[in-house]
Amino acid sequence: MTIDTNDMLNSILESLSRIDFIPLKNIPNIDLYMDQVTTLMETELATTKRYPEDKILTKTMINNYAKNNLLPPPTKKKYSKEHVLVLIFIYYFKNILSIKDIESLLKPITEHYFHTDTPLQIDAIYEEVCELEKSRIDALQEEIQQIYHLAESTFQNVPKEDRAYLQLFSFICNLSFDVYVKKNLIEKLIDELPSSKGTE
Repeated sequence: MTIDTNDMLNSILESLSRIDFIPLKNIPNIDLYMDQVTTLMETELATTKRYPEDKILTKTMINNYAKNNLLPPPTKKKYSKEHVLVLIFIYYFKNILSIKDIESLLKPITEHYFHTDTPLQIDAIYEEVCELEKSRIDALQEEIQQIYHLAESTFQNVPKEDRAYLQLFSFICNLSFDVYVKKNLIEKLIDELPSSKGTE
């Protein structure tokens, strides 16, 4: 593929190797006001933006999450470290899941591990999930390269001037198929959650 797709792929693979979640040590142990929460998220998740003008989280978003039961309400207008961790989960989920699905998925977490005295705290859940996801980065890089090389083998009988775009289209379709299948699987798993069945 041309259209600098090879350079673009290398850039994506390199950026994958730098993916990181907000380290727990970067989240203050003191309660924060709304402006402090949005500033923290804006600073720590800046590299996840597609465009510089994009907003990570706005006050309206956070208020809506609390209103829709995705986020426990703040205490005297202040948000704890646990609130911030839930917001990070919401931030990543909201790109692929509906508000209802996120609520179903997070409800057991916020009910059992949010501001409780249980041995397992929400920060431990966050850290374990992050470590699991980071451990998959090498495998994801290899998988994306395989999909890329498969796309390169398509449309070999098409004139060269059309081939590059069609191969790029094939690459994007294959990546989209992966997302589609995984999104369907996630939705089916959420539908099987006891809390999801109980709310229908």
